[in-house]
Amino acid sequence: MLGTPKIEFGYNPPVGDRGKETIRPNEYLDDLKNALDVATQGFSSIWVSDHLNYAEEWRLECWTVLTWIASKYPDVGLSTIVMSNSFRNPALVAKMAATLQVLSGGRFTLGYGGGWHEGEHKAFGFDYPRSGERIDRLEEAIQLIRALWTDSPASFSGRFYSVDNAYAEPRPDPIPKIMIGASGEKMALRVVAKYADWWNDVARPLPDLQHKLDVLRAHCDDVGRDFNSIRKTLSIPTFIDKSHKRALEQAGLTDQDGETAVPRTLYTAKPHVIAGDPSSVREQYLELREMGFDLIVTNFENFQELSAMKLFMDEVIPEFS
Repeated sequence: MLGTPKIEFGYNPPVGDRGKETIRPNEYLDDLKNALDVATQGFSSIWVSDHLNYAEEWRLECWTVLTWIASKYPDVGLSTIVMSNSFRNPALVAKMAATLQVLSGGRFTLGYGGGWHEGEHKAFGFDYPRSGERIDRLEEAIQLIRALWTDSPASFSGRFYSVDNAYAEPRPDPIPKIMIGASGEKMALRVVAKYADWWNDVARPLPDLQHKLDVLRAHCDDVGRDFNSIRKTLSIPTFIDKSHKRALEQAGLTDQDGETAVPRTLYTAKPHVIAGDPSSVREQYLELREMGFDLIVTNFENFQELSAMKLFMDEVIPEFS
């Protein structure tokens, strides 16, 4: 694959149950260390999800885990995928991010979103307004965060949030990139067009991904933003095995008779994952790169079984480096 366009790959370890893999609470820390010891040898960044009460009861808090990773693994990028604006006051988030940026030597990217899981909001007593208000709050929060990172002191007065002569010293250097995880076509992607350094979307069939890109481009044109100035990132699980058939079976992409139910290229039906032998996986990621996605955040179903990750690091990542 000489001349293959470059892709950066980030690894998303579980911080709680994701519904498919078994998490062993009493052994989780050892399992996490084992996974990160391997991942940090090939992946450029580690991404931590922000949920409080999702899938099952056992779950660790995002920022605490990220801070622990930052101290244990000094040579890898750090990010959240994505922090919910509803869970923490954005002025506090700005201060937290500025602090981590200083302590990590500038390795942090702020992945941020409006929050979407109503059940965990209610379980923890957080307000869960209508989706339009959550996006309005997200837009205002990003403006406030940027003000705290760039002004000293910072003042901001909005409908939902305000600060008055507030300091986020030491201010982060470099200022973290803000990656917005949002896909609503009327409001959310417009906020991406106005404020995001990077955009993150979730796995979808290729035609749907292309449609989201087209909508984002239209919003960029409308607000006077260069569409190409926004980095496009994607979150998508990977099932990889030396046997193409076995990888599809692991992903649930075979029919009742065990026959392949999808082609070797990225399919257009659920579930939305990358699956196959190394050659097929490379082809599918190349399709995404050709669409404009140049940073992929992925995970592997068996958290404790590292063979898939190692195969990915040996036969996929080098082809896009």
